[in-house]
Amino acid sequence: MKIAIEAQRIFRGDKHGMDFVILEVLRELQRLDTANQYLVFVAPGPDRCLSSTSNMQVVELPCPTYPLWEQFALPRAVTRMGADLLHCTSNTAPLHCPVPLVVTLHDIIYLEPRPHRSSSLYQEMGWHYRKLVVPRILKKCRHVITVSRFEQRRICQTLQLPPSLVTAVYNGYNTRFRKLQSPDMQVLHRLMPTYEPDKGYIFFLGNTDPKKNTARVLQAYALYLEQSSVHRPLLIADLQEDTIDTWLRQEHITAIKPYLHFPGYISNTDLPTVYNAAFAFLYPSLRESFGIPLLEAMACGTPVITSRTSAMPEVAGKSALLVDPSQPQDIANTLLRLETDEVLQKQQIAYGLERVKQFSWEETARQYLQIYESLK
Repeated sequence: MKIAIEAQRIFRGDKHGMDFVILEVLRELQRLDTANQYLVFVAPGPDRCLSSTSNMQVVELPCPTYPLWEQFALPRAVTRMGADLLHCTSNTAPLHCPVPLVVTLHDIIYLEPRPHRSSSLYQEMGWHYRKLVVPRILKKCRHVITVSRFEQRRICQTLQLPPSLVTAVYNGYNTRFRKLQSPDMQVLHRLMPTYEPDKGYIFFLGNTDPKKNTARVLQAYALYLEQSSVHRPLLIADLQEDTIDTWLRQEHITAIKPYLHFPGYISNTDLPTVYNAAFAFLYPSLRESFGIPLLEAMACGTPVITSRTSAMPEVAGKSALLVDPSQPQDIANTLLRLETDEVLQKQQIAYGLERVKQFSWEETARQYLQIYESLK
């Protein structure tokens, strides 16, 4: 087969979850599959992280906006290059696809009620675009891939799809994420110039998406500071100072700001060091379809505190530290418990290192390939 794969965003510099998923799978397919030919369609960008090989041709398609790229440039290129199958990997797809279609739905959050709008215009526009497109393309899909059994059930129930049409394929994690003997302190100095970095901070991957629960994390951290004798700093990735200041004012906790550190976007190449040097990783989202950062932190030997909602217990496992994400006091109490119980700390480190052995990008790619082959 000649299999076309949409990987529109993988060349951008500030990659996020869905971009890394398909990038890792493509690298594995390059290595594993010599029987099929792949056409990988990308938008031009500064990070040329994937090169063509004998079984995989990387094709750059310039286009001014994502909707135009997906709805017009992509299907035209698929037809022109004679693909037998198109796999769209980022929740949406062309409304008029010229070949059999496979779609990865990482989640269907955009089809569910939400408490308030996103403060990011980009995220808000993406929410409306997905809500418009997804119900229409599913009628034409040959198969749907999602990333957890939780999300598989949600998709089938919400969109009234037969379970046979939707397959849950777990994500993996890059093996660069591992426990280091000595974290690279030069990386930490570069990332956190506002204080002398040291091991033992609390790490939180936040952004403006409401599901990340940032306001409650800040509330929980304020409660933690009130009761802790250690007062570990909180490192917040992916948020700018003005956004953090707004939340602090709204929650009336501006006094905690000296303990916060916010270097902005942290490169994926630096994240293993950042995880390794952290005392704990906070991931109490309101809703996740998977949660790759959970695996990355565990693989680095960092204890994880995450939510007992949606797919997070499925990924983190039954012995993880699970909290109610709507209750800041629960998050703070669990953090304090971890801080004061050395036996628990060691148990969580060992548990995480063992848990991640169940996940790999090679297995993800093998399951993708089985789905492609089943559609011949």
